[in-house]
Amino acid sequence: MTSSALAAAEPGPEASAADLEEVRRLVESAGTSFFWAMRLLERDKREAMYAIYAYCREIDDIADEGGTREEKRIALDAWREEIAALYAGQPSRPISRALLPPLARYRLPQKPFHDLIDGMEMDAEGPIRAPSMAELELYCSRVAGAVGQLSVCVFGEPGPDGQQTAERLGQALQLTNILRDLQEDAEIGRLYLPKELLLEAGIESDEPREVLSHPGLPKVCNQIADKARQAFADAEAAMARCHNKANMRPARVMMEVYRDAFRSLEGGPWPPPPRKSKGSGLKRLRSKLRKLTIALRYGLFSL
Repeated sequence: MTSSALAAAEPGPEASAADLEEVRRLVESAGTSFFWAMRLLERDKREAMYAIYAYCREIDDIADEGGTREEKRIALDAWREEIAALYAGQPSRPISRALLPPLARYRLPQKPFHDLIDGMEMDAEGPIRAPSMAELELYCSRVAGAVGQLSVCVFGEPGPDGQQTAERLGQALQLTNILRDLQEDAEIGRLYLPKELLLEAGIESDEPREVLSHPGLPKVCNQIADKARQAFADAEAAMARCHNKANMRPARVMMEVYRDAFRSLEGGPWPPPPRKSKGSGLKRLRSKLRKLTIALRYGLFSL
């Protein structure tokens, strides 16, 4: 059933206070940068974004946590069935029940929910090692662009410029994550740097630890940084074309929080130090204060 059809269908189960509280708990305990952007929204939109984020977190955890490939495949397939139930107006899980009211209110498309599952399945079937550039772009679109496509519907900018913002910002955010997490990903056998760029830099191996110690790594990382920089610029240009720029304030905050993180990576060293080695209480406090400053600057005082 399409989202427009759902809006006209018989009402299904509403999200209970317990469902909404479970979703809020998941979001607030995650320590996500999205929190700073979502707090800017009015209640209905904020609850919609909390539900979307909680769904994303649930799917991401299936791919990243322990279990065999078959167990992960079964869990992801179960969520495919749950999304079908959601669009039939009969969700059974707390997160999907929390998605039901915003799905009808903001006419959320079904495809991005499935795209995210498909993206996480790429990780679950992996580990991903030296994908082609086309595979990397597809992965970024599925795991980050899909979230953006749902978000801009909630923000009130579902048209082409909003969708372009979602796609390009998703690329920028995911490429930033890839550069930032090179060492953490290598520890679990993942390597998202594309094969074409590795070969161009003289790196023939796809073994993560060998790649991260190769003298050609900085060249590859700088090329990925160039792509991320361009994606940020494209997202900013698309955002400026949106009908109501005030609607896009949360996206702007998200972009600036990540662009701030990206700028701290530019120029190396490659790979950057693991985040867990930089986790002192003072540094965490400074990071939170920096994010708050960005939220105030771009969320409250600018269009």
